[in-house]
Amino acid sequence: MTIPVRRIRRAERRSRFDLRSTTMFFVLLAIILCVLAFVARTAASMVERRPLWAAVLTVLGVAAALQFRSGRRRFSAWRYARRAARALEEAADTASDSLRAAEDAEACTTGAGAPVEPSGSTVTVAGSTAPLLAADRAELDPDGFEHAVAELCVRSDCRDVEVVGGAGDLGADVVAVTPDGRRVVIQCKYYADGNKVGSQDMQRFGGTCFTIHEADVAAVVTTSDFTEPALEYARQCGIVCVNGDDLRAWHLGTGHSPWHLADIEP
Repeated sequence: MTIPVRRIRRAERRSRFDLRSTTMFFVLLAIILCVLAFVARTAASMVERRPLWAAVLTVLGVAAALQFRSGRRRFSAWRYARRAARALEEAADTASDSLRAAEDAEACTTGAGAPVEPSGSTVTVAGSTAPLLAADRAELDPDGFEHAVAELCVRSDCRDVEVVGGAGDLGADVVAVTPDGRRVVIQCKYYADGNKVGSQDMQRFGGTCFTIHEADVAAVVTTSDFTEPALEYARQCGIVCVNGDDLRAWHLGTGHSPWHLADIEP
């Protein structure tokens, strides 16, 4: 089954009507109009009394306008040059990432003697289809880990499973609807064994999982473990913590899914 990938965009803030700001705007507009009328009247009077001075000032004004326009063009060209340089830099980074991914895939193929499945795919284990998880971490990356967790949700009879991790995801990597109709939001932490999920990571997820993503069950799934402050914060907020051992048991079918753990834990 193909897991749909959807990137979450940051919610745009809608401007609200402000009576005070609107009033100030019209007051300033009235002042500007009065000043312009006074300047126009003074200029007309000067043209009648001293036409020579009016002609000189007009020539100086035109010259200043032309100089400003030339400087603005130079500024615009500099801005466009900066944009072009930034675009080239982003393209170079993208090409570098693609080349690195191709090299990693080739290295895994050479080491294993068989082609490695792309991220989000499944591999056949003992005649059944199962996600590629901790059984061979060398062939897994953070994106592949998110897809593997999504595959576990599919195998656990979840529906509407989506991988939404990426820039601006606000902490959500996988979202799904459990068999009993609850919305589960999962954050995936692909960490080494010695790198534990800390309280700061947990607090960032806790600030969005219920309020922004409207989760009925919020869970952090990691390949490593959690610090004590992170576990304490999770208990206070009702976030389910799934460490490497729990993940392995879920994968092998000997343990519980995150939403089942939410029902078991106090």
